[in-house]
Amino acid sequence: MPIQILMPSLSPTMESGKLSKWLKSEGDLIKNGDIIAEIETDKATMEIESVDEGVLNKILVSEGTEDVPVNEPIAILLEEGEKLPRKSPIYTDFKNDLSSKKPKKTEEFQTSQISEQKNNTESKNNLQERVFSSPLARRLAMQEGIDISNLTGTGPHSRIIKRDIETEIEKIAKKYNKGPLESGNISNLETVNESLTPVDNSTDLPFQDYEVAPKSSMRSTISKRMTKAARDVPHFNLESEIALDALLSIRESLNAIPSADFKISINDFIIKALALALMRNPKCNVNYIDGTIHLYKTANISIAIALENGLITPIVKEPAKKRLVEISEEVKSLIVKAQKGVLKPDEFIGGTFTISNLGMFGVKSFNSIINEPQGGILSVGCYEPRAIVKEKSLGIGQMMSLTIAFDHRCIDGAPAASLLRDLKEILENPVQLIL
Repeated sequence: MPIQILMPSLSPTMESGKLSKWLKSEGDLIKNGDIIAEIETDKATMEIESVDEGVLNKILVSEGTEDVPVNEPIAILLEEGEKLPRKSPIYTDFKNDLSSKKPKKTEEFQTSQISEQKNNTESKNNLQERVFSSPLARRLAMQEGIDISNLTGTGPHSRIIKRDIETEIEKIAKKYNKGPLESGNISNLETVNESLTPVDNSTDLPFQDYEVAPKSSMRSTISKRMTKAARDVPHFNLESEIALDALLSIRESLNAIPSADFKISINDFIIKALALALMRNPKCNVNYIDGTIHLYKTANISIAIALENGLITPIVKEPAKKRLVEISEEVKSLIVKAQKGVLKPDEFIGGTFTISNLGMFGVKSFNSIINEPQGGILSVGCYEPRAIVKEKSLGIGQMMSLTIAFDHRCIDGAPAASLLRDLKEILENPVQLIL
């Protein structure tokens, strides 16, 4: 019986991925546990392991294809000796095989086409039904008066999707030197054609050289998740100044041990301190998932790591129970894996709170966007000498600004303030971090 191999979901946030490489070819015998392909997700490049056995009869999605939706069939597996008629519905459903097609450049929208659409509505509707496109794309194209037969899709199997229609809308708007068009404007362009005069940007506007950054699954996912979090999560921020003199003194002593083969960073101290503070304030050690609050008995700290094309948040698991040296080694290992794109799902899934540190760039303080579904994120600024009052006298101390953003759906002001107070107390009395 034919078996469809589906695009796997490798993380809770994964909606689509890039099929970066096939490790098996059509006709190869596949055994249970064989690695058959490599998938590039928003987090890392990972391998697909077959859970079935048989012959790889047909590859439906070619190497290098981006934005392949989760659970989309990517190949067909047959039992040994089994044959599948070429007229099988399985093949019919995927007649636009990506392996034999490459996206073509979308033709520039011509004003004359708009007038023709008005007189040929019926034929256009029939044509749209035959074009390989999603229902949402067809509906949006109908609303905007766009003939999708002139477009080449960027979705799976060259399917025209919503993004293609939105791209065409932006192209039309730019052609006439207008801002983004509101829904319905395009279909009315034939009534104002004479008032729209294309602008020659080469003479009327200064020419600016630029290049289009290559698209990546990571950048796309970051865009979607951060937009959603900034829009839907009710953030509130609390800030505090931390005196670091004692912590810096202990750090210097630890790193100066002659036999030591480690270097403890300020961030290592902060990771453990935050974990301890969360254990003292369990109402802040939460995730907000599907309208419910999940309270965790252990604190797993996500650390934001900058990569060339985005950022990722691998997890230091239960740092409250670990020595600073163990935390330091684990962080270094996670950074290397993140840079190589080989993090495993359990190394970036399951965090309860995130730390974002921009202090090394000289940033004094900043507000971060919450990493859903976590309840909060700690923003760490640089430390620097500042004027402070010590025992009623003015003095100089090494100070650092900490800002925590909280999700008000699951954390209220009092528990949030208690967490920040305890974090400050731990960092200013760091002996408890090495006990």
